[in-house]
Amino acid sequence: MTRMHPLSLLIAACGACVPLVAAAQPDWKPSKPIRWIVPFAAGGAADIVSRVITQRAAEILGTQIIVDNRGGASGIIGADFGAKAAPDGYTVTLGGLSSHVLNHYLFEKLPYDPREQTHVALLTLVPNVFTVHPSLLVKSLKEYLALARSRPEELTYASSGVGSSQHLNAVVLQQMTGIRLTHVPYRSGAPAISDLIGGQVMSMFVTIPSGAPLMRAGRLRAIGIASATRSGALPDVPSIGETVKGYDMTTWYSLHLPPKTPREIVLRLNAAVNQSLADPAVLKRLVDDGAIVRPMTPEEFSAFFRAEFERWGPVIRNSGIKAQGS
Repeated sequence: MTRMHPLSLLIAACGACVPLVAAAQPDWKPSKPIRWIVPFAAGGAADIVSRVITQRAAEILGTQIIVDNRGGASGIIGADFGAKAAPDGYTVTLGGLSSHVLNHYLFEKLPYDPREQTHVALLTLVPNVFTVHPSLLVKSLKEYLALARSRPEELTYASSGVGSSQHLNAVVLQQMTGIRLTHVPYRSGAPAISDLIGGQVMSMFVTIPSGAPLMRAGRLRAIGIASATRSGALPDVPSIGETVKGYDMTTWYSLHLPPKTPREIVLRLNAAVNQSLADPAVLKRLVDDGAIVRPMTPEEFSAFFRAEFERWGPVIRNSGIKAQGS
């Protein structure tokens, strides 16, 4: 019997799960370029995901999509700009776990309420990978946990800042296993990874696109994917959920519109995004970068968003974390 390549199976599966919007295509058609707000700096995972998807989505919509990076303040500046734009479909905002859920609990007050925005689509789920410096004599998560228990608070881990997904990945790992690590926060991911490579810190949750080349070069060692299942981009790296039952810290990116955006616009943009995600070239690029593609209708994504919002409240409160300057 002929076996299909895993990517072929994934493409087939995603094609089957794309919401059936074609039978009831909305009438809205954009007549000018759409501004796609990314509330983070260019070159990061959010920016990469946006540019991969918008290239195909622009062709589907028949208009230009301009990616506008408005980074700063942990994603608050860009998310606030998008939330207060006119509800006409010409300004959309890339959201995600950090800017649209975690910030609500980390900061005393936000200038926007992410729950009031119009939720359009889930773009990708993206688990981080837990890596260690090669000088640390552990080759598996089990060995890392054993070493951490024998040396409480001696093992360090870096992150791109207090309240970042890398930070919370490690916080929950400590909560679920009882280990005690020392957090070394940085202002962004690049200097954190640089110090990890140099051995100034011993471990870090990194994105797969930034970490995979360093792993292949032997400069970092991967010991676990921060999810319940393995990643297609790193199939030989066990998931943390295989060792720590119930651990699943997969982050995600999404698309939002301002409150009170007409439904026909929401449906049209949802259809364009989901058709883009079903495109084999787009899907391959995302999967190669470690993303998991799971298209949803606006209603399905709204339910997903509410569940994530409720899930993360207790995690943040129990950890006692507050964003710096909040």
